[in-house]
Amino acid sequence: MSVFTTVSFEQMQQWLKGYALGELLDLQGIASGITNTNYFVTTTSGRYVLTLFEEHSAEELPNFLNLMTHLAERGIPCPHPVKDKTGAALGELNGKPAALVSCLAGKSLETATPQHCAEIGTVLARMHVAGASFKADMSNLRCQRWRVATAAKVAPFLQAENRQMLDAQLAFEQAFDTSALPRGVIHADLFRDNVLMDGDKVGGVIDFYYACQDVLLYDIAIAVNDWCVNPDGSLDAVRVQALLNAYHAERPLGADEHQAWPGMLRVAAMRFWLSRLNDLHFPQAGELTHAKDPAYFEHILRNSIEKREQLLGNWVN
Repeated sequence: MSVFTTVSFEQMQQWLKGYALGELLDLQGIASGITNTNYFVTTTSGRYVLTLFEEHSAEELPNFLNLMTHLAERGIPCPHPVKDKTGAALGELNGKPAALVSCLAGKSLETATPQHCAEIGTVLARMHVAGASFKADMSNLRCQRWRVATAAKVAPFLQAENRQMLDAQLAFEQAFDTSALPRGVIHADLFRDNVLMDGDKVGGVIDFYYACQDVLLYDIAIAVNDWCVNPDGSLDAVRVQALLNAYHAERPLGADEHQAWPGMLRVAAMRFWLSRLNDLHFPQAGELTHAKDPAYFEHILRNSIEKREQLLGNWVN
């Protein structure tokens, strides 16, 4: 969500003529994040978020926008895409696909309590249940094939110990069979900076642009690896169980998911370790940038490899 494509106040005024949203009052770039260009847009009718898509094509994006509409209409606290005067939710601005969505209440957290984690577990489960009726073909752009290709790119930059861990993890994933696990639409990026907390409640889940169809447990592992992690990369059992218990109350987790849990935590950590390594060594130029430290997920991955039995024990009560 760095500003890679600059939009002037005058350009935004002109673009907004296609919407019934009143006059533009303020336009502010959003510096957090690393993939798309985002601005807060304030008009006489309210506050919105403008996204210019730096990686996705116009052909890929309707599924994401339709998914957000589908979830918002089923009570999930997520941005609702705004349609222009022609009824379209996707347009073009400065040569990039662009969309406006509603701006939700709350702010992201620096640290999460067990109560926050329980709220995330509840919302994530409800999102998975609501997503079951969404019919679209949304492949995972960060699938195993992507992880193998990205590993080959970043491997030359790694020290020997991390290169060894990378190779071992790739071998593990090759043998890790998740084909029998429940699948559906997942968010695939449910970090603290993609959730707005309004007090102790979830005000909004944002940034659905990695959403895809994949294993539901993978989505839970991604969330746990951010919401429940300690500074040393280990997982806090109290927060993990708060999230899992709340999730389980909405969508019961099965024995097969329990057995796959430690391995799925590894896969989730690997995906973000690789993406941060890729962003570090192959950066995309932007006016505002917010690079994230790969060492964060290096520690999480190492911990998840070394503590399988402990991770099995951190499960629903």
